Amino acid sequence: MMNNLVRFISVAAISLAFFTAPIAKASCESVASLELPDGEITSATLVAAGEFTPPGGGGPMMMTGGTAVFKAAPAFCRIAATLKPTADSDIKIEVWMPAENWNGKLVGIGNGVWAGSISYSALAEPLAKGYATVATDTGHSGSGMDAKFAVGYREKLVDFGYRAVHEMTVKAKTFIAAFYGKKEQRSLWVSCSTGGRQGLMEAYRYPDDYDGISSMAPANPMVGLMIGSLWTGYATMKDDARRLARDKMMAAHRAYIAQCDATDGLKDGIVGDPETCNFDPGIIQCKEGDQNDCLTAPQVAALRDIYAGAKNPRTGEQIFAGFPPGSEQQVTALTSGREPFPVATSYFRDIVFNDPQWDYKSYDYDKDLAASYKAGSDILDVPSDGLTKFIENGGKLLMSHGWADGLIPASNTVEFYKSMTAEMALGKAMDAVRLFMIPGAGHCGGGDAGITDMLSVIDQWVETGKAPDRIIAKSSPDQKPMSRPLCPYPQIAKYKGSGSTDDAANFECVETAGPVK
Repeated sequence: MMNNLVRFISVAAISLAFFTAPIAKASCESVASLELPDGEITSATLVAAGEFTPPGGGGPMMMTGGTAVFKAAPAFCRIAATLKPTADSDIKIEVWMPAENWNGKLVGIGNGVWAGSISYSALAEPLAKGYATVATDTGHSGSGMDAKFAVGYREKLVDFGYRAVHEMTVKAKTFIAAFYGKKEQRSLWVSCSTGGRQGLMEAYRYPDDYDGISSMAPANPMVGLMIGSLWTGYATMKDDARRLARDKMMAAHRAYIAQCDATDGLKDGIVGDPETCNFDPGIIQCKEGDQNDCLTAPQVAALRDIYAGAKNPRTGEQIFAGFPPGSEQQVTALTSGREPFPVATSYFRDIVFNDPQWDYKSYDYDKDLAASYKAGSDILDVPSDGLTKFIENGGKLLMSHGWADGLIPASNTVEFYKSMTAEMALGKAMDAVRLFMIPGAGHCGGGDAGITDMLSVIDQWVETGKAPDRIIAKSSPDQKPMSRPLCPYPQIAKYKGSGSTDDAANFECVETAGPVK
């Protein structure tokens, strides 16, 4: 406790010096002279416009433009630092600050899966728009597909779970004050997947760090997601007869589109109102003589288990949401290997049971639940009722998820949103939290959906205080021009009946009939 107090006083003193006595913008190199109470600045370099070359190809969160995002980057001050809030910590961070025309704002960038690298490409895109940006590897280096970094090092799991993102945010604000001679006007978080969970975690544990948070496809609660991912793989792997090759998954997907496409009033290959269509894969179960575009009885049973989600076999209680119909194209990533998704199997093998020989087939979805949650829930999970302070402080939370996501179930985000807002007054909920479900979109985008600029949406919301009543998704530059509105859940976009279906102006947001009972 004493070490934490000393660290807090030291950081506060540094920040106070900058905030109370504004100075002209310093040189980038001079920032390196700052002394950090729990780490060190390893480099401070002015990078010329378009001249940054990412180490290792840019990290796992490469943006749509690929390496072109680095060519579009303006000149910037690049600060790299290593933070050590505990003896086991080794948190790498980078803060990028525009050399000119800074818009006065900071954007925090998250990670994918188990992290292990800095997302350089995700840093570059907001930078090109005038934002200062910050990212971290969360305290370890690796592929992100396993949790071996935390075996025997509980503090490293804490760094990954929440501490690294908070520490990087505090230091980024200190560096901004040193470089620009003034503090940021506002701070925003924009990220997806693990980054989406990190955004929720910031709102939960450190509600003063960010004014606005965009959380897309959040991997939360993470322990539940690990159990759900294990269940999804096991559904097809516990018996060879239940295996679902990609062609079988695609047959189910086509059947889903054929049945559910028109539920939103427009037959266009995109299911705009998935919750009103009760799809069952039994409709394509093979009959005698069938060979193609059909599923055997065991395969139908496996897909039903995937849709239903992880359940306690003794009590029937839902453990984690299932993948909704429409997600089949991506779900194959969880069902096509020798084992379930390695991100999940590593959690159990390395963190829960600490047994290199652990067999996923031995997992008991009743008896092993307590150990699974005890191993990491207090570090990795955000409760749906835990964001009260963030909201009371005036924070804005923009949630989104693609209905066709095959790595994190979209229905889980819907349930989190419903649970979070259930006890809130309607006006307060609509003012502070919005959920936008994206028809046809896969994990963190892609699929049949267009591109959305969530940074601009959350920035404008925080600046004006007016919650978004629609978000426009647009096709990428290399595709046929098309735009569609995304509507705040539970509304859906409905075609007005005239005009081009490629123009968002010809759609309106209307209430949906809701989930099929």
